[in-house]
Amino acid sequence: MRILFVIDTYDTNNNGTSISAQRFAAELRRRGHEVKILTSGEPGEDRFALPTYKMPIFQPLMDKHNFNFAYSEKKTIREAVEWADIIHCFLPFAIEVEAKRYADKIGKPSTAAFHIQPQNLWSSVGLGKVDWIQNGTYRSFRTFLYNKFRHVHAPSQFMADEIKKRGYTAKIHVISNGIQDAFLETGHLVHQQGRPAKSSEFEGKIPIIMIGRLSQEKRQDVIINSVQYSKYADKIQLIFAGKGPEYDRYVELGKQLKNPPQFVYLEQQKLIDLLLQCDLYVHASDMESEAISCIEAFATGLVPVIANSEVSATPQFALDGRSLFKPGSPKDLARAIDYWLDHPNEREYMGELYRVAAKKYSLANSVRMFEEMLNEEIEDNAKQSVQV
Repeated sequence: MRILFVIDTYDTNNNGTSISAQRFAAELRRRGHEVKILTSGEPGEDRFALPTYKMPIFQPLMDKHNFNFAYSEKKTIREAVEWADIIHCFLPFAIEVEAKRYADKIGKPSTAAFHIQPQNLWSSVGLGKVDWIQNGTYRSFRTFLYNKFRHVHAPSQFMADEIKKRGYTAKIHVISNGIQDAFLETGHLVHQQGRPAKSSEFEGKIPIIMIGRLSQEKRQDVIINSVQYSKYADKIQLIFAGKGPEYDRYVELGKQLKNPPQFVYLEQQKLIDLLLQCDLYVHASDMESEAISCIEAFATGLVPVIANSEVSATPQFALDGRSLFKPGSPKDLARAIDYWLDHPNEREYMGELYRVAAKKYSLANSVRMFEEMLNEEIEDNAKQSVQV
C-alpha cells in the first residue's frame, strides 16, 4: 500500500519520534510498501517537502533540540494526501491537523500516533511539572486532532492509559517503537561468547552509560550527582550518549567528579561497541512515553537502573525492584548502582533475563502490529463509505 507519514521534523537523529518514523519507514519498505514523508526541509524522491516555520522567540530553543515545525502549505499537503492509500500522523501540530482534515474530506483512511507527552514538551521551558498546563495540552490535542481518528498508536501501555483516562475515544493500539535487530543480535553474541574485555580506555574503571537527549527532563544531573554517594566513586566513568541544550551545564557539573563524564554522539555500531564496554545502564528521566534507548541497552545484556517516575513508561521494563530508584534522588540511585556493582554474579544472571525480555520489542514485530492497525483502519473506512 501507499503510506504517507506526516511529521514536522524527519531528518534528525536526536529526536525519538523522528528516529521511530525513519525506522518504521525503512521496515515498511522492506515489506513491500511505498512510504513517503510529508515534512519540513529539502525535497526528495521519498517526500513531499514543506517550508520550515521559524517560531518567533523560541526558534533558538527549537534549534537546540533539532526540531522544526513545518509550515501548513495546503497545496503540498493535498498533493501528498491524494497520493496515499492511508495517512499516518506522528504529531499533533498544524500540518497533521490539515492532513487529517483533507483526508476526511476526500474519504481517505488515516491513523495517528501519540508520541509527544505534554510533560516532555513543556519541560524545555521549565513547565513540565505544572499540572494545569499538562492537562490543558492533553485537552487541546484531544479536541483538535486525536478524537477525530478511529485508531491511535501509543508506544506503551502507560501512554495508552494516560490518554484513555483523559477522554480520548479512539481505539488505542499499544505498539512499541521497536529496536533494530543489531541490538538483539549483539545480545545473542554476548550470550554465546560473553562480554568482551574492556579496552585500555576503561581498564580499571566502571563505565556507566545513559543514552538520550541532554535536556532537563532526562535528568542526567541526577546521575552526575549520584556518583559522590557511591562507594565506587573513584572508579565510575559516566558516559552520556546524546546531545542537547543542557550540554554546557552538564559538563560544568561533571567537573566535580574524579572521572569527568564523557559526552559522545555515535552512529549505531559504535554505540553498540560502547554498550559492550559498560557495566550498567541508567535511565534517570522524569518523563518518557517509552524510552527505546533503554531497551536497546538491555538487549545487549546490560542491567538497567530506572527512575521509578509516575509520569514515565520506562519503569515497565524493570524485571524487579532492584532496577528501580526514587526519581530525582541521587542518593537512591547510588544505592541501586552500588547494589549491582556489589553483586556481579547476580548482575550477570539478570542481564541474561533482560536480554531475553528485549526480544518482544523487535522492530519487525512492531511494524507487523502497525500494519494490522493500518489494515483495520482501511476496513473501517470502507465500511463507513458504504454506509454513507
